[in-house]
Amino acid sequence: MAALNPPVCDFGWSAPDFSLPGTDGRLHSLASARGPRGLLLMFICNHCPYVQAILDRLLRDCHALEAEGVGCIAIMSNDTAAYPDDSFERMQALAREQAFPFPYVYDESQAVARAYGAVCTPDFFGFNGELKLQYRGRLDASGRQPGPADARRELYEAMLQVARTGQGPREQQASIGCSIKWREA
Repeated sequence: MAALNPPVCDFGWSAPDFSLPGTDGRLHSLASARGPRGLLLMFICNHCPYVQAILDRLLRDCHALEAEGVGCIAIMSNDTAAYPDDSFERMQALAREQAFPFPYVYDESQAVARAYGAVCTPDFFGFNGELKLQYRGRLDASGRQPGPADARRELYEAMLQVARTGQGPREQQASIGCSIKWREA
């Protein structure tokens, strides 16, 4: 399985709207996910070793960002027929077991992943309070294995800056992860 990197941040790009079912039984949208000071939108999945390597750090950082007025939402867009570990039922189980502090939603049609230009899992999109893109980088130095315990919290620091100033850092390291598992046309 090849590792992919998303493109660099397209500063100021507007977040496309969506309405997707969550593991909590509710529909979630761009408006319901955003916080007053920003939004961290993440494409993740259950089976990806890159996501598994950072999940505990991601949950820690999302808890902390919520306190700063940044909403968080995770979107799963993989082809579940080809990757049954990413099924909606398994998404529900993971969200429950890990006590996700954010909605975990299912993009069955893959239309939202396409609208955002998502490339891999994890793929992070950090928006300011006006829903303009300010961060498209990595969580930290982790890869298929967790980075060092004292790794710089790049995504958290970037989103704090976005929440406080409306602007993201100009220097960003791209995320790395498994490709989105697209359905065959």
